[in-house]
Amino acid sequence: MGQTFAIIFGSIFISNIVLAQFLGICPFLGVSKDIKSAVGMGFSVMFVMILSSSITWLVNEFLLVRFDLEYLRTIAFILTIAALVQLLEMFLKKNIPSLYKSMGVYLPLITTNCAILGIALVNIQDGYGLFHTIVNAFANSAGFLLAMVLMAGIRVRLEEAELPESMKGLPIVFFVASSMALAFVGFTGMI
Repeated sequence: MGQTFAIIFGSIFISNIVLAQFLGICPFLGVSKDIKSAVGMGFSVMFVMILSSSITWLVNEFLLVRFDLEYLRTIAFILTIAALVQLLEMFLKKNIPSLYKSMGVYLPLITTNCAILGIALVNIQDGYGLFHTIVNAFANSAGFLLAMVLMAGIRVRLEEAELPESMKGLPIVFFVASSMALAFVGFTGMI
């Protein structure tokens, strides 16, 4: 129970995938303009990360390790992630077209989101079993969702703020992101 709590708390707050490890920055900056899109992207990443981490763990344990093919790990993991993203994209296009359109190019880019592949590889590197792999994937994706929603909330408020012309747009977003990253560093050392 202690290791599970440490994984959850550590992944969400201490080593947040976006704000501490700086993985998944592209959708973090690109889709966090409004809260609905940020939540949609966060849950999409959560779905893909949990499912891909589980499947890649199984692929690694029962195919790659068993047949001494560990050198194909990255390729096998990328193919698994790409297939899951395609399924998600087809589902959203058919069932939630407004969310599909609001995510734009960032939805297919989940395939190349280094956070998804990074967590799948970290699970193997840290020697997690299937349960802790799922817990770690859930916690990291929850940390991604938290960062997305916080950034989207701040960006919505910044649209109404009076800012110098030189700070509008991306400069203020970078400043806010770096401030958020510094705030999350405050959790370091808690576990």
